[in-house]
Amino acid sequence: MVSRWLGFGLLLLSQAPAVTASGSDIGTTEDIFGLDDGLDGAMFKRQAPNPATLYPPYTLSVPIDHFHNDSLYEPHSNGFFNLRYWFDDRFYKKGGPIIVLGAGETSGQGRLPFLQKGIVAILAEATGGMGVILEHRYYGASYVTPDLSTENLRFLTTDQAMADTAYFAKNIVFPGYEDVDLTAPTTPWIAYGGSYAGAFVAILRKLYPDLFWGAISSSGVTAAVTDFWEYYEAARLYSPEGCAPATQKVTHVVDNILQGGDRDDIQQLKNVFGLGNVTLDVNFASTIRGGIAGLQSVNWDPAISSPAFALYCSNMTATEVIYPATEALDSSVKEVLSLGGYDDELATTFKNYIGYVNLTRVSSCRGRPQDSCFGGRTNYDADDLTQTWRLWPYQVCTQWGYFQTGSGVPSTQLPLISRLIDLEWSATTCREAFNMFGMPDTDAINKHGGFNFSYPRVAIIDGEADPWRQATPHKIGLDWPESTTSEPRMIIGGGAVHHWDENGIFKNETTADLPPHPVREAQDFIVEFVKEWLKEWKEEHGCGGARRRRAARGEAA
Repeated sequence: MVSRWLGFGLLLLSQAPAVTASGSDIGTTEDIFGLDDGLDGAMFKRQAPNPATLYPPYTLSVPIDHFHNDSLYEPHSNGFFNLRYWFDDRFYKKGGPIIVLGAGETSGQGRLPFLQKGIVAILAEATGGMGVILEHRYYGASYVTPDLSTENLRFLTTDQAMADTAYFAKNIVFPGYEDVDLTAPTTPWIAYGGSYAGAFVAILRKLYPDLFWGAISSSGVTAAVTDFWEYYEAARLYSPEGCAPATQKVTHVVDNILQGGDRDDIQQLKNVFGLGNVTLDVNFASTIRGGIAGLQSVNWDPAISSPAFALYCSNMTATEVIYPATEALDSSVKEVLSLGGYDDELATTFKNYIGYVNLTRVSSCRGRPQDSCFGGRTNYDADDLTQTWRLWPYQVCTQWGYFQTGSGVPSTQLPLISRLIDLEWSATTCREAFNMFGMPDTDAINKHGGFNFSYPRVAIIDGEADPWRQATPHKIGLDWPESTTSEPRMIIGGGAVHHWDENGIFKNETTADLPPHPVREAQDFIVEFVKEWLKEWKEEHGCGGARRRRAARGEAA
């Protein structure tokens, strides 16, 4: 399939500013990428005032262990912990719904812009509802246990977190609303989530249908996948013209040499990148792979969109050498290309690739041993509450998978990252940090539907160019049902990436192009079907509905 980049995505890339060297951690270890890496901090760039000053955090005491009959959580706990939340009642009208956004695998504070001006604010204003951000257990300040040891992480499962959300919906009394019953099912609750949280709210609605009237799953990864080589399919299919093929070719050169096994040739390859002191070949391969993964951090709002992907692709498609210092490597580059099975026609691209890696990776390690920068994590045993790096990897290792490999790519297709990056290497954290040697129990998630997830009043929304689309019901290559009011479906066009419908801008920031038409269309679509869902709720829960329910139970009117 010809590489393409559609609509607004191309505009973003053309307008993106230059990037200076950074100390990014991408590629420094056996990476387990978070689903939402790179966006949370950026969400605050444009805020005036900062939403953290507008919305104070509150907590609700919630059971640590909801499942005392499940041996997975032995030894069981009778304790409670404080689950953090925020709410906004500026649009609330009597009888309005609760719009709750699941914060997912990050601090809930990072989701506050969605309460201030994003999808929660949009839905609350349209429905007279109250907006809520609910933090996920263990993340942010919703501490469950005194440390993050493997034993104490046993309560970090999606099932326990969904039970928290159900408990919250049944028991919450919002400050200032002590005289109003806003709990479920007395009040309609609509759940929204993006990415992991998108899958979370979809399954939540299915498991707790009496509490959650509807759910909106945006970029929701309802399919847990162990070998998630297809993460890079979006970049292969939707990158700017020429970017993916160029990446495939330079990766092919690298793999031909690394897999060839000649130590002198391998050393020559590492040297030309300035990474001659990286001991393990797979660590070297990981260090140079980061650029193509930047697609996930492209957003329609320039204030929060990362320019890294634009820089990378502009490097890989340039027809002239961008980094003058790499000209001194001309003969070495041509030798490496020959060793890798390519001729001199790739020399300019390869030099620019070397320059990009030097700018974004090598320069950040000058003055330090390269293995200390690129040789993998060394503090696996640290497990105090500041070691938040343990949280999402634990979920990955136990149930969700998503190891983004190059080895899993079919042999008929050139990968975008090295085939040395395989399941065994990707799961190093599982072994070293958690003493887990098997593969994740993805059946625990996929039993709810996986790629075929479907349930009444669960909306499935995805971006056409989202790397995580390949773990959703809108996976490229699958057939899916047409959209209905009961089960709305939409693929956001215009080069949309990761849950682009979730964030918003203030009305005085709106222009003819911001938000772009595909995003406006998606947000309008969401408002439309949520209003229809709420009409259904009123019909079922109004006076007539109450009489019908009593009659069904054989009770007097």
